[in-house]
Amino acid sequence: PWFPSASEGIIERDQTPMEQEIARLRQAGFEFSDIFYFCRKGFEAIVEDEVTQRFSSEELVSWNLLTRTNVNFHYVSLRLSVLWGLGVLVRYCLLLPLRFTLASIGVTSMIVGTTVVGQLPNSRVKNYLSEVVHLTCSRILVRALSGTIRYHNKENRPKKGGICVANHTSPIDAIILTNDGCYAMVGQVHGGLMGVIQRATVKACPHVWFERSEIKDRHLVTKRLREHVADKSKLPILIFPEGTCINNTSVMMFKKGSFEIGGTIYPVAIKYDPQFGDAFWNSSKYNIVSYLLRIMTSWAIVCNVWYMPPMVRQEGEDAVQFANRVRSAIARQGGLTELPWDGGLKRAKVKDTFKEEQQKNYSKMLVRNGSVG
Repeated sequence: PWFPSASEGIIERDQTPMEQEIARLRQAGFEFSDIFYFCRKGFEAIVEDEVTQRFSSEELVSWNLLTRTNVNFHYVSLRLSVLWGLGVLVRYCLLLPLRFTLASIGVTSMIVGTTVVGQLPNSRVKNYLSEVVHLTCSRILVRALSGTIRYHNKENRPKKGGICVANHTSPIDAIILTNDGCYAMVGQVHGGLMGVIQRATVKACPHVWFERSEIKDRHLVTKRLREHVADKSKLPILIFPEGTCINNTSVMMFKKGSFEIGGTIYPVAIKYDPQFGDAFWNSSKYNIVSYLLRIMTSWAIVCNVWYMPPMVRQEGEDAVQFANRVRSAIARQGGLTELPWDGGLKRAKVKDTFKEEQQKNYSKMLVRNGSVG
């Protein structure tokens, strides 16, 4: 069965800029049929806008014998049904138990190893052992996902005292990167198993965990991150500036906080191959347990990671401009679409001020072309 790709979409879009089309309509004289242009634009926005489709799994050109990305299993033919059934047996009865065992070993080793190393006094030996534990456990966890990763341009790997920023598709992005090097993580304090891991790892490695009340204080977050970056002996900080998971077809707005800290930015582009497994975490649809079950019953997690040349903030460039420049570089390298929208739209409504700004731009467009007044 054939399915349209995310780039093709489900409707044929008119690529003509609105300003150009309004100018053309004005030259030809007003006709009642002109309103169909605006109706079409409205339907395009409602049926398939460029934001919300980034928060659902990428559609595949062909079926990969998994449950289809956005459509559950449908009967097509006996042959495909038999193949799908055999695939279910292999994935759930053979691969899942092996992967679960490896994941348990990796998580247990991480907790025990970092707890033991954390008891040692601060020294070069402690730092070395901490890196060994993190790398070893991360590699076990990658194997638990049948991860096949190609790292490009390793000479550009983030260095100590720097800030690594990457596009964000999944919680496993961090494991994908720590499989090839150690980083200091930044994030909110969690409970449950994740909280146990956080408390264990922070004893051995200078991760930066924030309480829920602290993370809302932007100045406190910036202060602690600046202190970390100022110490050139500490591991590079790993940050995902989008702030939420996007479906790996695009890169959305980078929040400027990561680019106000100072120091060298090391951009990294991550691109997953959806033919073998869907790495995207749709957190509004699946909880973390359901998500992990989905990826551990996939065929494999296959991806490419590109380390890019370091970037620094240029003279006269503000944090927003710097963030946009880094985002553009990551999008080009990963073959991703660059979008100016805030990933926070995944859960929040568009701000009224933004709507008013678009209305003003539209009014100016009409006035400039003599369509009103």
